[in-house]
Amino acid sequence: MSAEIDQYLITQEPYYQPQHDEIELYEAAYAERLPVMIKGPTGCGKSRFIEHMAWHLGKPLITVACNEDMTASDLVGRYLLDADGTRWLDGPLTVAARIGAVCYLDEVVEARQDTTVVIHPLTDHRRTLPLDKKGEVINAHEDFQLVISYNPGYQSLMKDLKQSTKQRFSALDFDYAPTALEASIIAKETGIDEENAAKLVKIGETARNLKGHGLDEGISTRLLVYAAKLFNRGIKPRAACRMALVRPITDDKDIVATLDHAIEAVFD
Repeated sequence: MSAEIDQYLITQEPYYQPQHDEIELYEAAYAERLPVMIKGPTGCGKSRFIEHMAWHLGKPLITVACNEDMTASDLVGRYLLDADGTRWLDGPLTVAARIGAVCYLDEVVEARQDTTVVIHPLTDHRRTLPLDKKGEVINAHEDFQLVISYNPGYQSLMKDLKQSTKQRFSALDFDYAPTALEASIIAKETGIDEENAAKLVKIGETARNLKGHGLDEGISTRLLVYAAKLFNRGIKPRAACRMALVRPITDDKDIVATLDHAIEAVFD
């Protein structure tokens, strides 16, 4: 069991700069083993925060990237055929419940609703996981915690969580960091100077102001970090910004022109 746990432990501290009291709140939720929902825009640090907290608490972390093709069997496990016949293979949720890991379902609304209902017994007083195909009910390890994340501003009404699911979780709202803090994060992550980091944030804010006015989603902190890394490779700022910040988020010629103009104004 020790070897199985070790493979999910995070051995190096993931860099994370708190914005408010989210670390204290998460620690309290974990102490009570409350399931936690993390809500916020793309690339604002949700996954990094969970990685940091797993490291901080010294707990194994099992992450599942949810998608529309994911079935309940992908989460809990299935029987497989091999040379000796059939054998059961635990899914990531089952492994986490057995060993006492933090199980992180990233972008959970991408999964079908008939799939996500399997988490319900783990998120109330029962803390159990029925394996119907195997005829087994797992009592979750005392250290087990379930965490889910999604972007509420980007999901359609057809891809929202049911109230019966939402009300099983405590929740934290995430957003992009304030200007100065975001610039500091970019500088720390990439090693670029504070002046250029601040210029990147300014471009990011320009794009975020266009959300709902031609853009579905603004430029994320993640993309700002990508641009800074291109700077470090000797790519000129304007070219780096066009590649990392503008082309990934839109094909609209007018929006592209607007953002390219903003880049030229910032990096004149």
